[in-house]
Amino acid sequence: MEIEETKKAILGKWHSISPEIRPSNQKNENGSAKPFYLTRDFEYLAGDRFTLTILNFADPYGKVPLARIAITGHITWQGDHPIAEGAQKVNFTADEAYEVTPLIQGFADLLNQVAGTAYDKWKVGEVQSIFGKSFLPFGLTEGQHFKEYDLIYFFNDMLFWGARNVDGRGFDTEETRPTNLQIPMTRIN
Repeated sequence: MEIEETKKAILGKWHSISPEIRPSNQKNENGSAKPFYLTRDFEYLAGDRFTLTILNFADPYGKVPLARIAITGHITWQGDHPIAEGAQKVNFTADEAYEVTPLIQGFADLLNQVAGTAYDKWKVGEVQSIFGKSFLPFGLTEGQHFKEYDLIYFFNDMLFWGARNVDGRGFDTEETRPTNLQIPMTRIN
C-alpha cells in the first residue's frame, strides 16, 4: 500500500485485542526490564490527527488498572519502512494534549512523590494535563512535545505499530525507530 491508501484504510477507531506486554525502561533487581501491561484505543482522523488512550495495568490480564494516559496530536508520514511491504515510517507528536489519570491510590502516591512539582495533588480518578510540562516519570521536558519515531502497517484489516525495543528504550530518535511489529489492534465498528 502507498501512504495515501494506508491513510484511507486506517481512518477510524482501533483497539487492542487483549492486554499487551512491553518492556519498560525501569529495571528489575537482576537488571532485566520490568514488564509494562497496557491496552490501546486509537483513532486516526482526517488531517493526520490522532487520539490515543492507553490504559496501564499492574497485571498481565488487565484486571488492576493503574493509570489512563490520553494523547492527542498529529502523525507525520516519513515514507516506506523495510519491515514489510506497505509499512510506513511515521512520527507521532502529542502537539494538542497529553493527560494522565491515576486509577489506583498507589500510583497516585507515587506521582505525588516523583511529579508533585507544577501539578495539583495527584488523586485517583482526577485528570491532570502534563502537556508542555516537565514530567519525570515519562521523561518529558518543559516546553517540548512528546514525539515517537514509529511505524504503521495495515494488513488484513489489522493495524500494527512497532514493537518496543527489548531493553525498554523509547522511540525518541530515528535510530531507535522500531524494526519489528507489535501485536495488532482491530477496528472498532
